[in-house]
Amino acid sequence: MTDMRVVISGLGLVSPLGNEIDEFWRRLLAGERGLTPIERFDPAGLRNEKAGEVKGWTFDVARFGMEAAPSLATQFALSAAADALADAKLATPVEDRAGLLCGTNFAGADRWEEYAAGFLAGDPRGMTLAGAAFDEGPIALRKAFGLHGPMGVVSIACSSGTEVVGHAADWVREGRCDFAVAGAYDCLSPTLLAGLSALHTITADDIKPFSADRSGTMFGEGAAFFVIEPLERAEARGAKAYAEILGWWQNNNGYHITAPDPGAEGMTAVVAGCMKRAGLTPADVDYINAHGTGTEHHDPAETHAIKNVLGARAYEIPVSSIKGAMGHLMGAAGAIEAAATALAVSRGAVPPTASYTTPDPECDLDYVPKVGREADVRTALSISAGIGGSNACLALRSLRRVE
Repeated sequence: MTDMRVVISGLGLVSPLGNEIDEFWRRLLAGERGLTPIERFDPAGLRNEKAGEVKGWTFDVARFGMEAAPSLATQFALSAAADALADAKLATPVEDRAGLLCGTNFAGADRWEEYAAGFLAGDPRGMTLAGAAFDEGPIALRKAFGLHGPMGVVSIACSSGTEVVGHAADWVREGRCDFAVAGAYDCLSPTLLAGLSALHTITADDIKPFSADRSGTMFGEGAAFFVIEPLERAEARGAKAYAEILGWWQNNNGYHITAPDPGAEGMTAVVAGCMKRAGLTPADVDYINAHGTGTEHHDPAETHAIKNVLGARAYEIPVSSIKGAMGHLMGAAGAIEAAATALAVSRGAVPPTASYTTPDPECDLDYVPKVGREADVRTALSISAGIGGSNACLALRSLRRVE
C-alpha cells in the first residue's frame, strides 16, 4: 500500500427516500420513512406487504443509448452511476483507465421471474436469462460510460456494498486504475421476498432497530454508486470530495445462515481489523453507521461488537441504523449506508434510527432516536453484516478537518 489519499469524489443514488442527494439527506435527517405498501406486484402472502419500494422514478432508455431497458436492478445501477460520474465532474465516455466494481445479492431478479413465468405459461418467446445474469449490470455500465479498467462483481450477501467501496479504493491505491466507479444495487421481487419471508427474517409488524420490541427486518431496493480516486486528482479537476477512505476490512464467521456468531466474534474482528488498517483508535471515532437490522439476535450482537472494540468510547458517540427509514436494501445496503456515512462526515450531521421505540438493556448505546442531529463528525465507521456470516467495515474521514 502507498500513502496515497483516496477519496469519494462523486455520489449518485436511487432510494426509497429519493434519488437526489440533497432530497435523500434532508428526508433522512428529518426521520422520514420510505416504507410503504408494495405497488409493483401483489404482495399477498408475504410476511409484510410493505417495503422500501422506489417510487416516482422512471428510467430513460435514450440517456444510455439503449434500444430496450435492462433489468430493474441494472436500471437503478445505471442511473446512480451516471449521477456519480456527473457529480464528480467526469465526462463520458471516460478516457482514463477506470475500474468498475459492482455489488448485488440478486442481480436481475425481476427478469428471471419474467422468464420463469413465460416458460411455465408455454410462451418464452423473446425471453432469455441474460437479463438475470450477474454480469448484466457491470457490462451495461461499462458500455454506457466507456469504462476500460479492471471490472468485477461482488456478491457476499448484505455486506456486498461495503466490500466494493473498500476494494475499489485498494485498486486505486495499487495503481490498477486511475479511478474507480463502485457501487451496489438490488430490486424487490416476489420470489426473493417469499424466500426471505420463509426464513422469518421479515417482521410482520415494523422494523425497529435496537428497540426492545424489535421483531425482524423489512426490505427495500435501490442503488448507490461512488467515484473513488486520489485526492490530488479530484482537486486538480475541481471536484469536491465527500470523504477520505481510510481503510476497510472484511471477514466471514461462517457460523449460521442468518444468525450472528455467539459473542459477536466475527463483527468484533471486522471492526477491529478496519480500525487497525485505518490507523484509528477508539478516541478517533465520532459516529458509527450500524448494520442494525432490527432482528432479535443481530442488534445486541452488533452492540456488543462495538463495545468490545471501542470500550467506554462506544457510550460517547452516536450509533444509528438507517434501515428504520428505508428498510434493508439487500446487496445495496452497505452502499447506501456508506453514502449516508460520507454525507455525515462531509456535512456535519448524523442520521437517526427513524423507527426507534423502546430501550433494550442489551442495546444501551446512543442510537439517535427519531430524528438526526448536528455533530462534529471527523471520522466514522460503516458496518455491514450478511447472511452466511459475511461482515465488512469501512472507515471514512472528513476532509473539513485535514485539508
